[in-house]
Amino acid sequence: MKYVRLGERCGLKVSAISLGTWHLPRLPERDEAGAYKIDYEEFKRILKRAYDEGLNFIDTANRYHGGIAPVPLTHVGYAERLLGAAIKELGLDREELVIATKVAGRMSPGPNGEGLSRKHIMWQIRESLRRLQTDYIDVYYAHTFDPETPKLETLTTFNDLVRQGLVRYIGMSNIPAWHLAEYAVLAEERGLEPIVVLQYRYNLLDRSLEADIIPLAKRFGMGLAAYSPLAEGVLTGKYVDFEAGKWKVPSGSRGEYRDMSRYFTDRNLRILSKLRELASERGVTMAQLALAWLINVGEKVWGIPIVPIVGATKLQHLEEALGALSLNLSHDDLKALDEATRAP
Repeated sequence: MKYVRLGERCGLKVSAISLGTWHLPRLPERDEAGAYKIDYEEFKRILKRAYDEGLNFIDTANRYHGGIAPVPLTHVGYAERLLGAAIKELGLDREELVIATKVAGRMSPGPNGEGLSRKHIMWQIRESLRRLQTDYIDVYYAHTFDPETPKLETLTTFNDLVRQGLVRYIGMSNIPAWHLAEYAVLAEERGLEPIVVLQYRYNLLDRSLEADIIPLAKRFGMGLAAYSPLAEGVLTGKYVDFEAGKWKVPSGSRGEYRDMSRYFTDRNLRILSKLRELASERGVTMAQLALAWLINVGEKVWGIPIVPIVGATKLQHLEEALGALSLNLSHDDLKALDEATRAP
C-alpha cells in the first residue's frame, strides 16, 4: 500500500485510495421506501480485504444509506451503522483505521435538523460516534455550506471537538471557494484548528475545481479527497456500448435509481472512447487509468495529495481499484489525458 500525508498542516498518513460508503453492495430486493437492501456480508468481505491490503482511509457521512439517493430521513445514518458494526464483527484494529464522516445535511425535520450550528454539530457528533461504535472520529468534514451560521461559530465548535478528544482533524466539503477561503483565513487568524483536508467531486469528466479549489488547497496546505473519481461509474465504460457508439444503463447499476443524464453527452462519449484507447495501450482498465490520473496529477501537476474515494459494490471492484496504485503515469500520459478531456 502507498501512503500519503493528508495535508501539510497535519502528520496523518492515509492510504492513497480511500474506501467510500455512499454506494454499498446491494441485494436485488427493495424496502417500502424503494431503497435497495444492502448485502452486508459482501460489504464485510470488501472491508476486510481493504484492511488486509493496508487501505486504512474509510469515508462515510451521517446522511449516507448506501442504496438510495436522495436519502429520506427514515434512512439516514444507515451506512455509519453498517460500518461500525462491520469493524466490530471483523475485529479490525480501530487505531489502524482513519475514519472520516460528515455533518451539515438534514437529519431531522426540525429547524435545527441540519446545518453547521453549534447545536446541530454537537448533536450529530454524538450520533455519529454511537452509530460507528467508536470513541472518536479521525476526520470530521463540514459536508455543505451553511449560510445561516456564522463561520466563527462553526470553526470554534470544531475546535472544541478536537480539544474534547472527539475529533482528530477538520475537513470541509462542497464549500464555495470564497467561503472556504474565509474559513481558512479565520482559522489562521484566531489560532483555531486548521482545515487540513477538502472533499470535492473531481474526475476526468468534471475538472471544475481546478479553477479555484485546488489553488486554495495549495495556498493553505490542504489535501484533497476526491469523491466520484469514476463519475459514478461512468469512467469504467460500463454505460457505453462502444460498438454502437451510444449510452446504455446496465441492469443492477446505480443508473437504475440515479439520473445519469447529465453524464450522457456527446462530449463525454468522445472522452470515454479516448480513455478506452489509452487504457488499452497501457494494458490497464479504464477505471484504473482514471484513478491513477487523480493520484498522479495531484503529485506531479498540482503538488498536493489527491486521494480518490472509491465505492466498491463487489470485491472485484476493490481489487481493480487497488491496481491503480502501481500505475505510474508519465508527463506524456498526463498530457494525453488532459488533451482528451479539454477537447470540446
